[in-house]
Amino acid sequence: MTRTLTILGATGSVGRSTVEVVLAHPDAFRIVSVVGGRDADALARVARQLGAQFAALADEQGGAALREALSGSGIASGAGAIAVLEAVERDADIVLAAISGTAGLGPTAAALRPGRTLALANKESLVCAGAAFMRESRRLGVRLMPVDSEHNALEQALSAGQNRDVEKAIITATGGPFRTWTRERIAAASPAEAAAHPVWSMGSKINIDSATLMNKGLELIEAHHLFDLEPDRLDVLVHPEAIFHGLVQWRDGALTAGLALPDMKVPIANALRGEDRLAMDLPRLDLAAIGRLTFDRADDMRFPCLALARAALRDGGAMPTILNAANEIAVAAFMEGRIGFYEISELVEGVCSTFAGRALTAPATVADALALDREARGLSRQSLSAR
Repeated sequence: MTRTLTILGATGSVGRSTVEVVLAHPDAFRIVSVVGGRDADALARVARQLGAQFAALADEQGGAALREALSGSGIASGAGAIAVLEAVERDADIVLAAISGTAGLGPTAAALRPGRTLALANKESLVCAGAAFMRESRRLGVRLMPVDSEHNALEQALSAGQNRDVEKAIITATGGPFRTWTRERIAAASPAEAAAHPVWSMGSKINIDSATLMNKGLELIEAHHLFDLEPDRLDVLVHPEAIFHGLVQWRDGALTAGLALPDMKVPIANALRGEDRLAMDLPRLDLAAIGRLTFDRADDMRFPCLALARAALRDGGAMPTILNAANEIAVAAFMEGRIGFYEISELVEGVCSTFAGRALTAPATVADALALDREARGLSRQSLSAR
């Protein structure tokens, strides 16, 4: 059965892997819309490859370049926020939401439509507006399929039992490029060193978040909303080989785990599946050939961003939204060479502390989340300027 698919963030790392999955199953999907950021030529190539009906570029200034790149293809196009929403609103069975950052929050929320499957790779939807997002998805009867390898593994592992029987749900972290470094050496790390992820090929911002372990903290917040699990039933395990992605410890002592080679096409194929799994021509996991696997506890002393994210998750309310906004400003400053590695966590902690006394409730809508995000970013920039 052919299903219709829209890809938001089609030119990013997750989007490119999705294109590969789709091209491997030409009879399984018909592409309705593809959405990109600023690269008109890259989006046009994807649209032509997939035979999309419509292509939308978020950058309004790139509209003419996109039209030219699609000339003669018969593919309609548009640019700017309205065009992106048009892409989202076109009828599709599945929307894969992979626009990164808060820029993806609005389009991802707009993709919530009755009967749809939403393959979710935009973590800000759950970190910044998790309660509102999950409430709306349940109201509309949307089938949510997580795309992150960790949450996709947990989604499969959790099917082995009931939520009430879960003692602990665990996501894994490679430990990033600084897993074995001392705190003193980490303190002097350059942006290039922090961005050199040992396993996954991702954007620079996510690579930095992986180096600070903030990415794992944000994933704990996502897991809390996706699987309705309290903070004390969520944990992180450092596993540099990235073979185990998610594990569930049951109250009877059993452990269920999701394993796969570190290739994003595996969780994407699972998130896009119908009743049957998609056959993928990928290398198979050979545990005998690997021989040994390594596990360790996460170190909050060397990676304080993880501790800050855990605290935001426990505090709840608006704190995850504030944490995410402050982190984005801090990471950008680090990448520009304006602050050092450990100043990322210092800035985030300072901004969160400033908001802590206000007892803000969780954003009730995406608009509320974006307004709070703007306020937290403004305060973060002020804090940065004062350094």
